[in-house]
Amino acid sequence: MSDSALDRRRGGGGRATLSRRSLFALTAAFAVSGCGDDPPTVRLGAARVGGLFYEIAELLAAAAAEAGTVRIEPVATAGSQMNLDRLARGEIDIALSLADTAHARATDALAIGRLYEAYLYLAVRPDSPIQRVEDLRGLRVDLGVAGSGATLTAERMLRTAGLDPAFDMTISNRQLSDAAPKLYAGEVDAILWGGGVPTPGADIPARMRLIGTGDLAAAMTERYGYAYDRMIIPENAYPGSPAVGTVGVPNLLLASPRLAYSAVSAVTELLLRYADRVVPEQALGIHFLDRRWLAGTGNIPMHPAAMETLRDWHG
Repeated sequence: MSDSALDRRRGGGGRATLSRRSLFALTAAFAVSGCGDDPPTVRLGAARVGGLFYEIAELLAAAAAEAGTVRIEPVATAGSQMNLDRLARGEIDIALSLADTAHARATDALAIGRLYEAYLYLAVRPDSPIQRVEDLRGLRVDLGVAGSGATLTAERMLRTAGLDPAFDMTISNRQLSDAAPKLYAGEVDAILWGGGVPTPGADIPARMRLIGTGDLAAAMTERYGYAYDRMIIPENAYPGSPAVGTVGVPNLLLASPRLAYSAVSAVTELLLRYADRVVPEQALGIHFLDRRWLAGTGNIPMHPAAMETLRDWHG
């Protein structure tokens, strides 16, 4: 498909400048497939099946199938850290990542946009004596899948609370669907994971009780130089559960700098044109398609094609 065909915007033609396109054409090898009038295929690193990232990826893929301007192929991974590694190696073309993970890595990826807020959960059994993060010393704690962004955030939270995951506790790394049964059976004392609200498979409050961690957000920001959000999991977000403070991290949609300018434009346009459909059940109405939210990518610069598409839509 030609750039001109992909550059159609709401209400008229695109406004791309040749200088930007020429720059990317000269410095990047296009990492998409497709020829003639076939839309390019973009491989999207999407974390584990059933999680927030994979749900977003599936919704984007469905929107792309309807639009016909690009094909999106969700690729299951361990999460943010693996996504960034695979993006750097050219094994995927775009990737979802927690913003603090991207901030911590020396990545040349460019942001298509800021999406939803991910919440860091710390859960124990309802009858557990654990009341705060510091109480985890000497216990068995599951930090989520190795290679995920939530694991990095969880380790930072523990260190900020004065705990060294390598020495002060026994660590395991499982996805939530495997960690939760271990918690119920008493084989681990606490589990951490990152997700939306509500997270599918989290039996709260019947077999899990959430521990508040929101008071650590400011100290984590000071220690790691990334602006963590203090968020509230609302009362009755899980029926019968009280409101709980937690640490929040936005997730970003990132593109390889080698991805075709036109493909980035097409993906950005999906986020705008299909706003009502790219809303996962795990994201309580946080609407990332507001221009100010989408463009709030922090220290990760936006891809010029994404910036241009936003301007074309919003003026």
